[in-house]
Amino acid sequence: MIDHVFDATTGATILNIFLLILCLYPVMGSFFWFCGSLSYRWLRSEKADSNWKVLPPEKQPMVTIMIPAHNEEIMIADTINYLFKELNYQNFEVLLMDDGSTDKTAEIVTELEEIYPRLRMIHIVKNKGKAHAFNIGMYFAKGDYILSNDADTIPEPDALMKYMNYFIHDRDLNTSAVTANMDVQNRTKLLAKSQTVEFSSIVGVIKRSQAAINDSMYAYSGANTMYRKNFLIDVGGFRQDRATEDISIAWDHQAIGAVPRFAPNIVFHMNVPETIPDLYRQRKRWAQGGTEVWLTNIKKFIFHPIKRRYQLSMFIDSTLSIIWSFFFLITTAIFLITIIYFFMTGNWERLLHSIEMSFIFVNFEMLAGFMQLLAALILDHHGAKLKYLLFAPWYMLFYWMINPITVVMTFIPAMKTIFGRGSGTWKSPERKKFTK
Repeated sequence: MIDHVFDATTGATILNIFLLILCLYPVMGSFFWFCGSLSYRWLRSEKADSNWKVLPPEKQPMVTIMIPAHNEEIMIADTINYLFKELNYQNFEVLLMDDGSTDKTAEIVTELEEIYPRLRMIHIVKNKGKAHAFNIGMYFAKGDYILSNDADTIPEPDALMKYMNYFIHDRDLNTSAVTANMDVQNRTKLLAKSQTVEFSSIVGVIKRSQAAINDSMYAYSGANTMYRKNFLIDVGGFRQDRATEDISIAWDHQAIGAVPRFAPNIVFHMNVPETIPDLYRQRKRWAQGGTEVWLTNIKKFIFHPIKRRYQLSMFIDSTLSIIWSFFFLITTAIFLITIIYFFMTGNWERLLHSIEMSFIFVNFEMLAGFMQLLAALILDHHGAKLKYLLFAPWYMLFYWMINPITVVMTFIPAMKTIFGRGSGTWKSPERKKFTK
C-alpha cells in the first residue's frame, strides 16, 4: 500500500515538473538564447569573424552562385545585374536553374546571357521544387563552392570574399557550409519592418547560441548559404520531398560529423512577406520542415544517443518545441472555456484571478523576450536596430502565438511526408521590385 502511494506521488511529481517545464518553456528558452548569445560574443569573439582578408584573383577559389527560380520575372534581372556589377570577387559564375517557369523568366535570362559570359541557365521542364533544381545544378556547377542565392536576395558586395575566409584555413577543413546574417530589404509595411526584429533576435541570437554551445545549427538560411560542394555530395544532396531543404541539409551534415558555421559579419538582404496570409503560409512551411526533420531523426536519437550526443541539444529543444505547441493550444482552449464559464456563472472572483495569473505569465514572457531582443539588437549590426527595442517584445509575443499554431496545423502533413507522400513542388511568392 505504501509503495503504491509512493509510486502515485512520484508519478504526480514528475508530471507536475514536466507541466511546469512546458509552462515556462518560452521563458526558459529566451533566457537560454540570451545567455548563449552573450557566450558567443565574449567566449567566441566575433572579432575573429571580422578579421577577414582580401584574396587576390589568382587565389580566389571558384564559386558557383546558384539561383533556383520558378516564375521570377519581376526580380531576376535586378538580382543578376547586381551580382555581376557589385560583388567584389572575380572568380565566380552564376548558374540559374529555371524550374519549370511559365512566365518570362527564361526569356529574360537568355537575354542576360548575351551580356554576361559567366551566366548559364539550365531548364527543368517540370516544376519539382527548389531542392530538385539544386541537386541537378550542383553537378553542373564549375565551382567547388556553391552559394545558394534566392531570386530576391541581395548579398553585400564583400559577401563572397568574406564567405571564403571561413573555408581557406586548415581549421576549416570540416566546415560543410556557412550561412550569413539575414536583413530585411522591403520595409515599406509594418509587418515587414517587424520581421527585422525577428531576424536579429529569434534567428540571429539563436544561431549565435547554437554556435557557442557545440558548433551546431538547426538550419541554414536557404536564401543565402555557401556550401562546400563535396559535403553536399557526401549526404546525397538535398532531400527533395521536404518542405524546407535548408533545415534538412543542416541536420544531415551534422549527422556525418561536418561543422556548419554562422557568419554574423556577412549580411544579405531579402524580401519578406508583407501580409498576414503570406506570412502564415511561410511559417507553415517552416514549421512543417522542422517537424519533418524531427520525425526523420527521432529513431536515431532514441536508439543511438551517445553517437548523436553533439546534436542532442538540438533534438531535445525540437522535441520540447513540438510538445509545447500542442500543450499551448490545448491549455489556451481550456483557459478560454474556463473564462467563459466563470463569466456565465457570475464567478467574478475566479474570473479575475484567472485573468491576473495569465497577465503575470504573459509579462514574464515579455520580460524574457525583452532581454533576448536587447542582446540581439546590441550585437547585431552594431546596435543599428535599437530603435525597434520597445516594439520588439510585442512581436515576440505574436511569434510565440503563431509558431505553435503552425506546428500543430502542419504535424499531419509532416507525417505524410515521412511516409513517402511529400512533395517539393513550389510556388514563388508575389514579388515586388526593389530599388537599390
